[in-house]
This record gives sequence, structure tokens and C-alpha cells, in this order.
Amino acid sequence: TTMSLEWLMDWSWSLDGLRDFIATGIQSFRDCDATALAAVACLLVLFVWYCYHVGREQPRAYATVNALMQSAEANGVQNGYVYCHSPECVRCTHHDGLNQKLYHNLQEYAKRYSWSGMGRIHKGIREQGRYLNSRPSIQKPEGFFLPDLPTMPYFSRDAQKHDVELLERNFQTILCEFETLYKAFSNCSLPQGWKMNSTPSGEWFTFYLVNQGMCVPRNCRRCPRTYRLLGSLRTCIGNNVFGNACISVLSPGTVIAEHYGPTNIRIRCHLG
Repeated sequence: TTMSLEWLMDWSWSLDGLRDFIATGIQSFRDCDATALAAVACLLVLFVWYCYHVGREQPRAYATVNALMQSAEANGVQNGYVYCHSPECVRCTHHDGLNQKLYHNLQEYAKRYSWSGMGRIHKGIREQGRYLNSRPSIQKPEGFFLPDLPTMPYFSRDAQKHDVELLERNFQTILCEFETLYKAFSNCSLPQGWKMNSTPSGEWFTFYLVNQGMCVPRNCRRCPRTYRLLGSLRTCIGNNVFGNACISVLSPGTVIAEHYGPTNIRIRCHLG
């Protein structure tokens, strides 16, 4: 009974305090002059307009990295890979609308779900011009830069321990399929399925199983066990334009020019 009385007294005191607080607020509002109220109202309207503007803002126009690469190619500067000129390639051809397309897709996603947790992606799309032109980080991708990702010169194998160990356990399987493929070089300089990359000296060949997120069916059929192994990896980027898995061959003495990948959102694992 004593506890109930104490609780009722506390509750009564709380109600009295709340009533006094509301009354004080109303009186303060009445005492404000019209100029102050108008200023507060204007600030509130401006804030609402700013929030709406940011939410609807389209990516800023920028000089695309594709234009920079075209200029470099015209001057004879190579960047360690062949320019494929495919209309679907986000790295080698003009794609002025790439960020606009990405932004539109994210807006459609946000309609079904929300922008929650996507602030960094939103910021990255809106600021691509600044990131790609001024290069404010040691990460300097040529296609898409996502801000605020951690970086280091070399990532420890423990960062992707499961996948690294899985690849190492299956090294002989991969090597067997590679040796079968490589025998074709005895009959011609560039067998079917292989691509030659641009290098200052030597030769660099690649055989893609997954290129820009798409499986290369003819190549995958020739390396079935290796392709199935990719499906067992936990962190392999698959259905994504930056997904990439290939066999890479360098002839003795080959020099690869310094270059960056198309994006900083992926880590490439080399199984030597």
C-alpha cells in the first residue's frame, strides 16, 4: 500500500511538471514577436526543402574516366589490359550515363525497401566526379569509387581464409585443367578463348571464366571443375558488373604497366 501511494504521488508530480512545462512553452510562444517566428518558419521550410533536394538529387556531371582512357590510348599509353570496345563494358567504352543508371536503380530499390544503410553508396554516386578526377585516396579505381572503405597495400590471407584454403586445396585440379588449355598454344599463337593484354614488353594472356559478372559459357565448359569451384567460394563476386575470374599467364620477362582496377569494392585474389 505504501509503495502504491508513493507511486501515485510521483505520477501526480510528473503530471504537474508536464502541465507546467507545456504551459511555459505556450506562454513563451505567445511572447515571441512576429519577426522571430517568421525567421524560425523560414529556417524550417529551408531545411525541409534541402532534405527533399538531397533525396532527389541526380549524380553530378563529370569527365568520365572512359574519356581519359581514350585520350591515353590516342597518345599510345597502355594500361596493362586490352581495350575491348564492347558497348557493354563499363571500363573501356563511353558510359556517361552509368552513374545515372546506377542511381535510378538504387532509387527503385529504396522505394521497395529504404535508403537506410545506403548512405555511403548514395554519397559515392553523387560525388563520383570529385573522386575520379581529384583522386583523394590511395585507392584510385578507374570506373567506380566507393568512399570510406578501408584499404592497405596487401590484405592478409586470413581476411578470406575459407576461400583461400579452398583454392589451395584444389590447386592440382585447377592446374590440370589449365595444362590441358595451355597445350593449344603449341598449335597457334592465340588459341580460342584466350585474350592478349597490352604490355610494354613480353606477353600477358588471360582466359576468362567470369567477365564483368557474366559467365563465359564456352570457356567454363572447358574448365568445368574450376568453374564449379568458383560457385563454392563465399566471397566471389558473381552477378555484378565487377565480378571477374580468369586464368592469367605471363611469359618470362613480361612487364605490366602500373595500373588500377575498375573499382575499390573488390579484392583480387591471386592463386600463383
